[in-house]
Amino acid sequence: MAAFFAAARQGRKDDAELGTGVWRRAHDRFRRGLDRYHQILEGIEDDDVYNELVVVADQLGGLLPRVRAVCVSAQSSSPSTGLDIPGALLQVHRALSRAGNTAATTAEAAAMTRLDGDRWGVASAGLDNVRRRARLVLDDVEEAEHALSGNP
Repeated sequence: MAAFFAAARQGRKDDAELGTGVWRRAHDRFRRGLDRYHQILEGIEDDDVYNELVVVADQLGGLLPRVRAVCVSAQSSSPSTGLDIPGALLQVHRALSRAGNTAATTAEAAAMTRLDGDRWGVASAGLDNVRRRARLVLDDVEEAEHALSGNP
């Protein structure tokens, strides 16, 4: 029961800080990508693959506060309650959307690595793919931060 009330409080806090429009959606999309990635970690039997994927999970998880900060700042400067993207922050939204989508594809790459490692015992190429995709997520978050601050 306490978890229900905690979730309700968090929802109200999110509404206050992120609004109900595009900035909330961008934040939630990124968080869902992280959740998917963490779900993939469950059930990995190969300790080496698991350990490598956890390092990436930690790196991706460390980006969530940064994504939230960008979204909170964007909501503060260009409030959104619908699906219209404020024109002044189009690049910010574009970078955040890419970050969320790339986080989800990073989870897919981790799933494929898990399957390939379980099936063939070869996960090295898959791990490289996961790391490369995670780097793209970081690049997208940095791009959103730079676009928000007015730096190209």
